[in-house]
Amino acid sequence: MFWTLVATVFCGLGTAGIALGIRAATRNRAPKWIIPVFAGAGMLGYLIYGEYTWYDHKQSRLPDEAVVVSTESDSIFWRPWTLAYPYVTAFSTLDKDSIARDTRNPDIIRFTLYRFEQKLTDSVSHRVHIINCVTREVVPIGSDGTPRVDNLKVLSPSDPLFSTVCAG
Repeated sequence: MFWTLVATVFCGLGTAGIALGIRAATRNRAPKWIIPVFAGAGMLGYLIYGEYTWYDHKQSRLPDEAVVVSTESDSIFWRPWTLAYPYVTAFSTLDKDSIARDTRNPDIIRFTLYRFEQKLTDSVSHRVHIINCVTREVVPIGSDGTPRVDNLKVLSPSDPLFSTVCAG
C-alpha cells in the first residue's frame, strides 16, 4: 500500500511536469489549470492501471502448483469505467500439492483453496475443503476439523475446481 501511494504521487508529479513542459513550449500561453489536471489524470490513470493489472500480477507470482479455479469480476458504481469494463476483484486458487485422497474412500478428496481479494490492502485467506467426486459436493473444513455442512455446495460437472481435483 505504501509503495502504491509513492508510485501514485510520482505519476502525478511526472504528468504535472509534462504539463509544465507544455506551458514552457507554448511560452506560457497554455492555461495554468492544465498542471493540476494533468497531475490528477496521471494519478487516476496509474490507479486504474493498477486495478486492471492486479490479477495478472498476482497470477504471475503464484507457484507452479497453484491453479486458478475461479475469478470474480465486479462493476463498481463509484468507478464508472468498471461499468463498461469490469475487472477481476477476487480469485481462488487450488494448491495441487495439498490434494489428498481418503484411504478408505478414494472418491473423497481433501484440498486447500486460497482466495485472493483486491481491497484497500490485498487479502489472502485459505481453507481446507473436502469434495465427494461422485456427488460433486464440496464442504469446507472448520477450524476444529469438522466439516461445515451448512456451507455445502454442489459443483457443476464443468466447474474447473471439480475437474482439477477429481480428474487427477
